[in-house]
Amino acid sequence: MELENYDEFPQTIPLIIEDEIFLYPFMIAPLFLSNQENIKAVEYAMEHNTLVVVAVSKQGKEDKREEDSFYDVGVIGNIMRKVSLPDGKIKVLFQGLAKGRINDFAIEQPLFAKVDILENEVSSDESIKSVIDVLIENVKKLSKLNTKFPADLIKTIEENDDATRIADLISSVLKVKKDEAYKLFSQTSVEQRLLDIIEVIKKEIESFKIQKEITQKVNSKIEKTHKDYFLKEQIKAIQKELGADNQKDEEIKSYKKRLKKIKKFMDKEGYKETKKQIEKLSRMNPDSPDASLLQTYVEQVLDIPFGQYADEKISVAAVEEQLNKDHYSLKKPKERISEYFAVKQMLEQRNLEDLKSKGTVLCFVGPPGVGKTSLANSISKALQRPLVRVALGGMEDVNELRGHRRTYVGAMPGRLVKGLIDAKKMNPVMVLDEIDKLGANHRGDPTAVMLEILDPEQNHEFRDLYLNFPIDLSQIIFVSTANDVRRIPAPLRDRMEFIEISSYTPNEKYHIAKDYLIPQELEKHGLKRSEVALSKTTIDLIISKYTREAGVRNLRRVFAKLFRKVVRQILMDDSIKKVSINTKNIKEYLDNPIFEIDPADKKNSIGIANGLAWTSVGGDVLKTEAIKLKGKGILSVTGNLGEVMKESSRISYSVVKVLIDNGALLIDNEIIPKFPKEEEEKIIVNPSEVYKRYDIHLHIPEGATPKDGPSAGITMALTIASVLSEKAIKSDVAMTGELTLSGKVLPIGGLKEKLIAAYKAKMKKALIPRKNFERDLDEIPDEVKDAMEIKPVDVIEDVLKEALVL
Repeated sequence: MELENYDEFPQTIPLIIEDEIFLYPFMIAPLFLSNQENIKAVEYAMEHNTLVVVAVSKQGKEDKREEDSFYDVGVIGNIMRKVSLPDGKIKVLFQGLAKGRINDFAIEQPLFAKVDILENEVSSDESIKSVIDVLIENVKKLSKLNTKFPADLIKTIEENDDATRIADLISSVLKVKKDEAYKLFSQTSVEQRLLDIIEVIKKEIESFKIQKEITQKVNSKIEKTHKDYFLKEQIKAIQKELGADNQKDEEIKSYKKRLKKIKKFMDKEGYKETKKQIEKLSRMNPDSPDASLLQTYVEQVLDIPFGQYADEKISVAAVEEQLNKDHYSLKKPKERISEYFAVKQMLEQRNLEDLKSKGTVLCFVGPPGVGKTSLANSISKALQRPLVRVALGGMEDVNELRGHRRTYVGAMPGRLVKGLIDAKKMNPVMVLDEIDKLGANHRGDPTAVMLEILDPEQNHEFRDLYLNFPIDLSQIIFVSTANDVRRIPAPLRDRMEFIEISSYTPNEKYHIAKDYLIPQELEKHGLKRSEVALSKTTIDLIISKYTREAGVRNLRRVFAKLFRKVVRQILMDDSIKKVSINTKNIKEYLDNPIFEIDPADKKNSIGIANGLAWTSVGGDVLKTEAIKLKGKGILSVTGNLGEVMKESSRISYSVVKVLIDNGALLIDNEIIPKFPKEEEEKIIVNPSEVYKRYDIHLHIPEGATPKDGPSAGITMALTIASVLSEKAIKSDVAMTGELTLSGKVLPIGGLKEKLIAAYKAKMKKALIPRKNFERDLDEIPDEVKDAMEIKPVDVIEDVLKEALVL
């Protein structure tokens, strides 16, 4: 099909813009089209039996259909066939007829372009023939280098006399950029076009030569690498047969070098033992089962940071600053910690290093969540020393601390040596957590090892069984924590100085929540302070109704729970910018309140007294109840009490009997059960008959909770006295104290926690032993002392006078 069958040029015909390749005249090529303008151009051409022009889009403008988005020279041709494909695409078979120049362009659907035939300028035949000969020579060179070059192309161009056709054929197989392809495509001078093609082919030849050289070098390098690898493997095999191993020799050299480096910092015995084991390892066959065990030992020893110390000098000012930054309240614990490090700083300044390591070991004692471990963290930060935490809770195996002998399978160093390896310093801050929960069994008693670890006279030569030589622990700052001092064996208690960290008052909890917990939890949950509104009233409600603890650990969890719900609320509703949590809507965020301590009863009752108790989680108010039943004076006690409290109940009963016998506790004759004859004759019965003719049942709820301790004597005595005399006990009075048989009130422990519990229960008066009043009252928070009357008592009569409604 020739152009003569169509209208004369220039003419306006549909325009197809192809993204990838330049098509050449006399080519029949498939085109896959998805652009709607291109598809409409095809449909128009087929419907009206017109030619189309196919142009190529410029680099970076493939999706555009505007002026200067495509090259102005394309191929004029006709559509031979069209096939519809899925997704609205089509495939057409296009036949190129001639090159054309696009003179004008109309943005319509379909696109139309005014096109004229692009005529070639032909030079002399001799000149063209010489250029073609050079071109064919270069094409042959390129075909030898490029394996993907069409094999039959050379034969085709040798048999062809048309220079333009030859140029088109070669241009169509060259891989060049769009701009360069356009330059070759649009060139009207045939001779110049052939020369340009020769230039492009020469560049291709050079490029392929360089690629070939690089490929040859890479292949030779790979071959050399493989060769070296096989040779090395052969050498290894030979050395293995001969019992020699270069890798092992290198490792032994490395171990000896590391040992020499730390020699001056090691104990002589330690150096001798390590050197001996390295020599032993060097003589062993690497495949021996003992070799890996011995190698592990050597590496563990060399990992110990001998001679590595944190260089930061002790500064009591830095310690105080860090403690005040991280903790609210805790005045006395902070003072004692400051004093401890003040002494160390003084000894350091005066070069008394041997005395510096012989100070006492601090032990923070208190309920969970009051900040014992975090105090140690603050000390670590202030001193800029690494922190090592050794959890002792439930530890029963003595080898956990002292290390396992290397004869055992799975032997390893003790936790202290492992702590030094992890810290990479010989003077870290080491926290011995929950030292009161160490256990003893058939595998030994870890508390006995702790005696050596914490004794300044012994710990500079602590012998780890795995290492089998002494190691210096004297530079470690040991800090221990405990919940209950009474559970620590006496010899171990003697090694430590106890710093008591008591329960927090509601006011202290509020400040901790406001200044520490809430900002920290907001940051953890990705919230800004402006996005959550929490008033003081709401925080106080959370403290009093939703937590039951001496510390603030559960309080932190409550805030975390709140903020999780707030985060979800903000993410689910873009219109929410700020969430306000108050006393009215708090139930939407938290479950029903958990009352920490029942408030004081409003009504005075017979046989119900408020006792104050100490627990491992802080103070508590225990209601002591009693009833009387007609009987023979038998006392029965329930409430899961320990032996000490059972004895206290018997003592209390005896003390009350003495009070009745002496007339100190008056009994109305009307309340004493009488025999018929006594009723008839209206006999005045002896007051002592009241405890002979009644049985007493004393109960301390809740029954499932074990209770013990020497501080419930006056509470039980008051309850028994109340129920026998039928005199009511003041409901807003709480008390604590132990009794002797003579009726004297003995001092007790845990006074601060107990009075805080009474304060939380809104008691108006607290009765405490006089010795505690004189000795411990300055430790009680001012808000507790201001909120209720604290009265000292000496004997049981004082208790009856203050607590009974007479």
